Amino acid sequence: MKGLYCRLGQTDADTKFVIQEMSLPANVDGHQVRVKMKACGLSPLDLKLLVDLGIQRDLIPVGREVAGVVLQVGSLVSSFHPDDEVVGILPLDYPWSGLCDVIDVDEHLLVHKPEKLSWICVAGAIRDGVCAYTALHTHARMAAGHTLLVMDGASTFGLLCIQLASYHGVKVLTTSHTPEQHTFLEKLQTSLARVIPVFEGSSDLLSDVLEETGGLGVDIVIDTGVRLQEDEGSNGNRLPHKHEVISVLGVGGHWVTSHQELQLDPPDCRLLHLKSASVTFLNQEVWTASTVQQGRYLHILKDIMEKMSSGILGPEPEEAVPLQDATVVMEMVQRCQKKSAIVQF
Repeated sequence: MKGLYCRLGQTDADTKFVIQEMSLPANVDGHQVRVKMKACGLSPLDLKLLVDLGIQRDLIPVGREVAGVVLQVGSLVSSFHPDDEVVGILPLDYPWSGLCDVIDVDEHLLVHKPEKLSWICVAGAIRDGVCAYTALHTHARMAAGHTLLVMDGASTFGLLCIQLASYHGVKVLTTSHTPEQHTFLEKLQTSLARVIPVFEGSSDLLSDVLEETGGLGVDIVIDTGVRLQEDEGSNGNRLPHKHEVISVLGVGGHWVTSHQELQLDPPDCRLLHLKSASVTFLNQEVWTASTVQQGRYLHILKDIMEKMSSGILGPEPEEAVPLQDATVVMEMVQRCQKKSAIVQF
């Protein structure tokens, strides 16, 4: 059984992705479920996080968003039966690559896949779906009547945030990074209060948000990264500056950031204090790195599948790549030349 693994080097340039032969146990025991893979999502490896968690191996498995068909179940499994269609995210310390033909997974990491959804759709959306739920429900505590600003609404994560918030009665504003993204967002069936262009020569983020909110600012901001210095990211797809984000927040607002190394200067902290606003960090691995709230995590996965099946959540379809191209594509994903990819078996 072959799978895709990352072989670490002394530098990032020396890191390679290789196909490695692995073998599964002869029997499926306990709470394990043997699954035949149908699709697998590829996302960048956070090598620093693995070191922080003490997960150090010569070969790191690649491909953790998995979807497939149950072949066998262990003697203690109660949630699944052979031929069930399942989807889930493999934990950080999982020993096998999700790009193997067959893998063994603990039943408590999987949920049923609705029949009407494609393998590619669920494998490509499950990670961003969990992130959207974590940002909006766990961190921001969104409620009907709130006003939300989603940065980069055309991304899969941004789009799911928009759809989930709109479903719960939240007024949503978003930003577009290109004219094509702006057109796409304006044509969404999900109602948007405003699409704010932030590409070169476009309007000012702060003035547009204040105009739309009557000068009050928004209740929630969700970013996909921020600039710490004014001269960072001078290209067309610029990230918002941290002071811009704080400025658009209203009194009692919540800023959910994906920036791992955010640094706030005293004036930034002073402005947050004056607004009685808060900052929380969105760690997309928090659910799989700890099993403290495993039941809640499974509830999130089930709700994502239900809302995708009913059409409430509908990520843009992504074209799958064949298995033989997985190594090249994963190198592009790791170098941030491609945000993510889906491999179809």
